[in-house]
Amino acid sequence: MSKKNPIIIGVTGGSGSGKTSVSRAIFSHFPEHSIMMLEHDSYYKDQSNLSFEERLTTNYDHPFAFDTDLLIEHLEKLLKYEAVEKPIYDYVAHTRSNQTVIQEPREVIILEGILILEDERLRELMDIKVYVDTDDDIRIIRRIKRDMEERGRTLDSVIEQYLTVVKPMYHQFIEPTKRYADVIVPEGGENHVAIDLINTKVGSILGE
Repeated sequence: MSKKNPIIIGVTGGSGSGKTSVSRAIFSHFPEHSIMMLEHDSYYKDQSNLSFEERLTTNYDHPFAFDTDLLIEHLEKLLKYEAVEKPIYDYVAHTRSNQTVIQEPREVIILEGILILEDERLRELMDIKVYVDTDDDIRIIRRIKRDMEERGRTLDSVIEQYLTVVKPMYHQFIEPTKRYADVIVPEGGENHVAIDLINTKVGSILGE
């Protein structure tokens, strides 16, 4: 009997929606299985050809910021149970690091990112597509807390970036991908019923 292809679960939603909490809840539910997380953020484009000043103007919420071709190439290898060299993005230098991480193949791949449902080629690789839908007010509050506490940002800079880039890109590119989702999870990681339903579905695919 030939080995089944790995399962790919796509988890998306706006910044601060709780998609990482949902991904981790799925991840931690299957400790006995080989399972991995793959973040679209690791696949931001290499910007070493640009000056540092030019890199600072990058719109990280736009589909063009991502090297989705490389991500698709890596997913196709992982589906054949081949290891890949996952890139590392350096947020200080605003470009891809020279280092990579060897990612071994796994039975379950959780693919997480704000724009993973935007590209049809990516959608076609997924077995389950999850959209985490959280109110704009909650998302901006979470983003302010995270960026000030973890990234040393000022309140003004977080709000300005949100209003000029994050919110318009969300409504232009991210929210429209909701229609491609198999499951819409309101309120992210707090929605234990939705997470249990997803875990049950994943379990049935794995043939538990």
